[in-house]
Amino acid sequence: MTGNFTVDGYRALLVALFERGYRAHSFTDARPERRHLILRHDLDMSLEAALPLAEVERSLGVRAAYFVLVRSEFYNPFTAAARATLDAIRDLGHEVGLHFDANLYPADRSALDKAAAQECALLQAGLGIEVRTISLHRPGKVFLGMEGRLAGRLHTYAPRFFQSMGYCSDSRGAWQRGHPLSHTAVAEGRGLQLLTHPIWWTGKPEETVKARLDRFARQRFDLLREELARNCEPYRDSMRAPSLEDESR
Repeated sequence: MTGNFTVDGYRALLVALFERGYRAHSFTDARPERRHLILRHDLDMSLEAALPLAEVERSLGVRAAYFVLVRSEFYNPFTAAARATLDAIRDLGHEVGLHFDANLYPADRSALDKAAAQECALLQAGLGIEVRTISLHRPGKVFLGMEGRLAGRLHTYAPRFFQSMGYCSDSRGAWQRGHPLSHTAVAEGRGLQLLTHPIWWTGKPEETVKARLDRFARQRFDLLREELARNCEPYRDSMRAPSLEDESR
């Protein structure tokens, strides 16, 4: 990890940007020529990791946008626990939008529009929300700076947000385009889209990227075992049975 990738570090980063005259804005009303800050979170792996950052933002009086996958092996946004987490994020005043993985569909604009519209409809029905914005998951070159809307909605890589404004991302657990405070857009007083992935920010300062992912994997495995025990009697009984090592003592 590079930089202070902790919840406290996230708070300090936002405060530093606010001290430089930035104010948080939504994708709808952010203006590239002003010190407008878009706070974007792509939830690639963990929904639970997002809540501490949402609470930090609420404490600072700002709103952010959280983008959720509907086709993922890492989580199901429609389970009771996931719904409770996303409802809590919305109750803190934040937007929830679609995180769209275009790699799952044919590389055809009309097909992608249709697929994105279907995923938006699914997310809206499942969470009882209106999806206004779409974030692209691992976007190909076709999306970077793509004009127009996707499924009739704003998308995060439109020229207004990706070229006219500054853009910073913590992809792979490091600032890929330099630290936000050193970005040329900040020096010039232009708008900035700040993309973070909450899983990188919920850990100890000394943790490496691998250590954070290993911890996440253990937590998911523990949850899977709990669900197996809750839903499958033979597995639950096997968990209660003494092991051979125990019997030998």
